[in-house]
Amino acid sequence: MAKITASVYTSHVPAIGAALDLGKTQEPYWQPVFQGYEFGKQWLKDNQPDVIFLVFNDHATAFSLDMIPTFAIGCAESFTPADEGWGPRPVPVVQGHPELAAHIAQSVIQQDFDLTIVNKMDVDHGLTVPLSLMCGQAQAWPCPVIPFAVNVVQYPVPSGRRCFELGKAIRKAIESFDQPLNVQIWGTGGMSHQLQGPRAGLINKEFDNAFLDQLIADPEALASKPHIDYVREAGSEGIELVMWLIARGAMSDVAGGPAPKVAHRFYHVPASNTAVGHLILENK
Repeated sequence: MAKITASVYTSHVPAIGAALDLGKTQEPYWQPVFQGYEFGKQWLKDNQPDVIFLVFNDHATAFSLDMIPTFAIGCAESFTPADEGWGPRPVPVVQGHPELAAHIAQSVIQQDFDLTIVNKMDVDHGLTVPLSLMCGQAQAWPCPVIPFAVNVVQYPVPSGRRCFELGKAIRKAIESFDQPLNVQIWGTGGMSHQLQGPRAGLINKEFDNAFLDQLIADPEALASKPHIDYVREAGSEGIELVMWLIARGAMSDVAGGPAPKVAHRFYHVPASNTAVGHLILENK
């Protein structure tokens, strides 16, 4: 049977992708950011999965205000990097895993979570920047990727509890797939940041690090954090952190297994007026 071996958490700041694409990774401003991912890059080479289930949010690229799915799973054979207004990023096409994606959709829907099934979708920086941070400037991504888009742009957005419980359902779905696949689940977005209004540029280091502490040690309690706490303490875009709870809910300790191993933890500010967080947890 398939199994989830690890979860990876990372911000997906668009300017990070631009810095990488334009060869600015060693500039003084950007070097500390990319240095924080050197461990993760080597770790991924040493722990290469068969499939990555990548939780992200679309930034009005695949979905507009005309249609806003709360949860959408990509079931296509491949996903093209999106043109977000300045041309597509020069990164590989994302190869999907339609068989596993369809199985997850079937299982999760039967567990009473409504998913939108997407058979054609371009993917924006929310998905390609995490891959670039963990893989560098690759000629091809190391394995198939199942994109899982969450609406954290237009209210109402799903609660942290809903996301955490969905992670549990995704774990059950993956573990019932009858192929011996090594699957990693990635939660992306955040950390604290606000892009507009009087609080534009807000970063809250204390909130971010407390979130990481609780994500590791007590995700069940963290799942009960209300939306207003994210918005008040982490900025309007800080709500993206609920997506990390999907990945955390899929870890085996939530189902009674041993606590995961913290393989790597990194935090840095600023990166394009955004706090950058990165965490790798391994199932024991």
